[in-house]
Amino acid sequence: MKKLRLILGDQLNSEHSWYSENSENTSYCLFEMRQETDYVKHHIQKITGFFAAMRNFANDLKSKGHSVIYYTLNDTQNTQELTKNINQLLDLHKIDCFEYQAPDEYRLTAQLEEFCSTLSIPTNCYSTEHFYTEKNELAHFFKGKKQFLMESFYRNMRKKHQILMVNQQPEGGKWNYDASNRKKWKGDVLIPPALNFDNDVSAIVREISAAGVTTLGKINETYFEYPISRTQALAQLNYFCEHLLVHFGDYQDAMHTDQVFLYHSKLSFAMNTKMISPKEIVETALATYRKREPEIAISQVEGFIRQIIGWREYMRGMYWMLMPNYKKENFLNNTNKLPDFFWTGKTKMNCLKNVVNNSLDNGYAHHIQRLMITGNFALLTQINPDEIDAWYLGIYVDAIEWVQLPNTRGMSQFADGGKIATKPYVSSGSYISKMSNYCDSCVYKKTKKIEEDACPFNALYWNFLDEKQDKLASNFRMKMMYSLLNKMPPEDRANIKQKANHIINNLDAY
Repeated sequence: MKKLRLILGDQLNSEHSWYSENSENTSYCLFEMRQETDYVKHHIQKITGFFAAMRNFANDLKSKGHSVIYYTLNDTQNTQELTKNINQLLDLHKIDCFEYQAPDEYRLTAQLEEFCSTLSIPTNCYSTEHFYTEKNELAHFFKGKKQFLMESFYRNMRKKHQILMVNQQPEGGKWNYDASNRKKWKGDVLIPPALNFDNDVSAIVREISAAGVTTLGKINETYFEYPISRTQALAQLNYFCEHLLVHFGDYQDAMHTDQVFLYHSKLSFAMNTKMISPKEIVETALATYRKREPEIAISQVEGFIRQIIGWREYMRGMYWMLMPNYKKENFLNNTNKLPDFFWTGKTKMNCLKNVVNNSLDNGYAHHIQRLMITGNFALLTQINPDEIDAWYLGIYVDAIEWVQLPNTRGMSQFADGGKIATKPYVSSGSYISKMSNYCDSCVYKKTKKIEEDACPFNALYWNFLDEKQDKLASNFRMKMMYSLLNKMPPEDRANIKQKANHIINNLDAY
């Protein structure tokens, strides 16, 4: 029986059970396609990284004796559409059975399921063998519950997988060390230089350009710094554990004008393409912690592991529980357009200038930069969640819809009305100052609200509370802020609204 097996660009798991067999009757296919480069405008580093990793993976399979059919972007036989490419190969090679691994995107799942329903040959769908949880496990966990609290899911994961547990109790006496993970980095603790890889991707960049693909952002064609092979991903993991884990928890929320990555691992692209598994990452981090305890405190490793077995698995589960309607959620009825500076980085607001330009330059921003700078600003200025979704999905090298959409539309933009976040994550300039040095060299003053040089976040924050009071005043986590808003003198409130409306109507002037 001749089999054709499809490998998608985020299914580069060389440890998958598929590859334990090596049959001359089984062929694997991978495609670089306009279908995937064009459904949203992507960062040039994102497309390049995916193609480079896919090519390395295909070459690795070939070196192990597997039969591989690979269409580059500009291959003449490439139809640029997934199902047309598969159909072409089914006919050309007289295939008797088609198999694929379950996609992590609803869009691709629907496409492949519909396609398979039209085939006259047997089809089989396999697990990607990557995640800790099954696709619908979280939906079963929360069945019958009114709230979908990540913390309760996270504790269950800790117990189920016996991670940082002692006799069914959390090691160290706490489930969560988040309160210890909020230090501001002031330059007094050394950050080792980042591990970068001298990946020359200039040929791929030329091919993308020749194909006429529209991209955003910048790229160093001869020095692509993210892992694009399993060997590089493992090297990145080991480097993080040996050099950065010791201070990861302390500064995971910190932001600084001189630092892009701080103590973050740079593993998200490798993990989301499945070159490396979450279990490998957690086990290596735990082994490093055991070896170097108490030099590495439990708060450092727990903060890291929580992001993987808690937040990452939770977001995937929420995505599959709530799709496809989740993509249309707009609880706050926000309709404004994203300002041009999100694409150019040209703004006088120092925090946004740094984060947007870092994103354009590196295809990267860490979770607090995404949540409390760009996301916070987009929510305060009441941007249509469709626009902010497209921006986040396109600009970050690690962005795949299953993880991007619930983080953006749910956690960041509160467009789901509280299914993921228990309150909107909005703040004035004071939080930004607390966690960064962005305010120190900004033309706007964090202590002012309505003056010409006042930090725009301040008026926008109070205006947002005022504008959305009918939607948010009953939220128990917002009661204190609404109490302060409602005690504000009417004249002050009116002046703040006037200032905020001027900002919203002139976003690219700030």
